[in-house]
This record gives sequence, structure tokens and C-alpha cells, in this order.
Amino acid sequence: MCPINRTLAFTRSLALLSHVRAIRGKAGFTLLELIIVIFLITLMLGLSAVYFANSSPSGRFNAAKREIASTIRQARHLATLNGDKQVITIDMDAGSYGIEGRGEKKLPYGIDIKVTDPLAGDITNGKYHMAFRASGSAEGGTIVLRSSSRTAQINIDPVAGAIIIE
Repeated sequence: MCPINRTLAFTRSLALLSHVRAIRGKAGFTLLELIIVIFLITLMLGLSAVYFANSSPSGRFNAAKREIASTIRQARHLATLNGDKQVITIDMDAGSYGIEGRGEKKLPYGIDIKVTDPLAGDITNGKYHMAFRASGSAEGGTIVLRSSSRTAQINIDPVAGAIIIE
């Protein structure tokens, strides 16, 4: 093959290669663009799942159950740590609870609370005081949470102050 034909064939192949590159560059997405889109979709799905889990009635019920148990555990730990008696007040009329002197939390709408005291029986209205001593022992009964479709009990062991959620 003569040098002129060789040069002509080379320039034709370069022109064809640049034409293929131009078409390929316009027809697809880069890997970086795909990764960014997948990340944004995953982020939106994750945030929406958290939002919808907390807005459902069963999600609110489970959250209230965990928060009450957490408040009880906190009162017990504060009592043993500080050596002082800690009192949790449960207000059945207002639908609220909290450690005295540390604020109050409201129950979500649609969740009722009652206390089953070992001596007084079922208490469905008024205020109930549950005390934790420095030894970790507790004065109090069983807390019962009810919604339209679910019921849960939070039992407190009077000797050890342990919490059992049923």
C-alpha cells in the first residue's frame, strides 16, 4: 500500500472514530451521573420510610411504649446514681407522664393509659406516683397502654426495678 493511501485510510478511520465518540457521548450517562441519581433516590426513600413509620398508628403506639419504658429506666438509674428517691408521675386525665422535676411528656392522640396497682387495683383517672429508691427497688404497679387495636403492658419488678414489656 502506498503512503498516500495509508494516510488517507488513517484519516478516514480517525474521522469515523471521532464520529462514533460524538454519538456515544450524546447517547448515554456517565457512571458518576448514575451514582448520584441512585444516591438521591435512596435518600428520598429512606427519609419517606422514617416519616411514614412514625406517622402510622402502630408506629406511634410502639414509640410511646418505648418512651415510657425509657423514662422508667431513666428514673431508676437516676435514683441509684444520685442516691435519691425519683418519682414518676402519670397523669391519666391529661395523658402525660414524666419524672418529677425533669419535664413532662404527652402521649400521642388515641393512646390511653391506666395503672394496675398491687394494692389499689386499676387506676384509670387522676395522677399516679411511681417511686424508685436508691437501692433500685420500685413502688408501683403495671402500666397498661391501649389504642384502638393494640394493648401493651409495662411491668415493673418491685424488688429489682426491672422493666418487662409485654
